Amino acid sequence: MAKRTLMAQGLSASLPMTGDMTGSPPLVAFDFDGTLTVRDSFTAFLKWRVSGWRWRLGLIRLAPAAISYLFHRNRGRIKSAAIREFLRGVPLDKLEAEARAFAEAEAPRLFRPDALAVWRRWRSRGARMVIVTASPDLVVAPFARGIGADVLIGSRLTLDLENRVVGGLLGPNCRGAEKVVRLREQFGDDMTLAAAYGDTSGDTEMLAIAQEQGYRIFRGKPG
Repeated sequence: MAKRTLMAQGLSASLPMTGDMTGSPPLVAFDFDGTLTVRDSFTAFLKWRVSGWRWRLGLIRLAPAAISYLFHRNRGRIKSAAIREFLRGVPLDKLEAEARAFAEAEAPRLFRPDALAVWRRWRSRGARMVIVTASPDLVVAPFARGIGADVLIGSRLTLDLENRVVGGLLGPNCRGAEKVVRLREQFGDDMTLAAAYGDTSGDTEMLAIAQEQGYRIFRGKPG
């Protein structure tokens, strides 16, 4: 099938798999932030879990990292700085509980209805549904479970021996070419995508390996 590009005009945390991994169901990948959602879920989560003054103080303390980003343009580095500022020392079980509470409270205000409609259409056709995101997998996991994702691939947090957040990422930020690397780790080097959906340059490589490419086609907002 020829590749088709759609453009708007004018859990690695693996969730339980459904379907036969060795069979022929189509494999469909969605970016999360800005594609399935209207804004960045990780930033929204960090702001949600702290008080107003603590959020403002954290932003002030992150100013040097933000200025450095203007020169190095490494999103993984600035994300790691935010993790150290807002999550360092948080136990894993506490973070997971907070992520579940955040998803329950905020999902209705985050998901794009038109993106969910396309997600459900592929699901009804028996596709294996994958979320591939640069946000930490621990934060996105409750959302992924809620919409029935088969697999979640995301950035991973570094934990210490007591399962507390150290700060920083375990491995590369799951963005750009890393999305394809992680997909192939999960599904094999000969994997193919029936479709992929994204909204930034960080999705370019993932879209390039899909037969149907949906770039910035979702514009719906929560009702």
